[in-house]
Amino acid sequence: MKDILKNINKAFENKVRLGVMSALMVNEYVSFNELKELLNVTDGNLASHLKGLEKEEYIVVYKEFVDRKPNTKYAATSVGKEAFKKHIEALEKLIGGK
Repeated sequence: MKDILKNINKAFENKVRLGVMSALMVNEYVSFNELKELLNVTDGNLASHLKGLEKEEYIVVYKEFVDRKPNTKYAATSVGKEAFKKHIEALEKLIGGK
């Protein structure tokens, strides 16, 4: 049991962070507004969780202008993808999936 729990990552324990990483695992990048709509969260709530994932270097931020409007999009880093895969595998083992 100890081996299973060692790969459960505190950075992904929150449902918003879990949702962000899930979206970024299957998309090259996702915009702030798309994440906000997908996860049904406020700007401030999403921003704080994104900042936490960025601090861990699990995501990277890209800022650009589209039609003269600022657009922020996010992508999972290779470190973030690997950490998230380990987290999901640990959860699956914990519930007896693998």
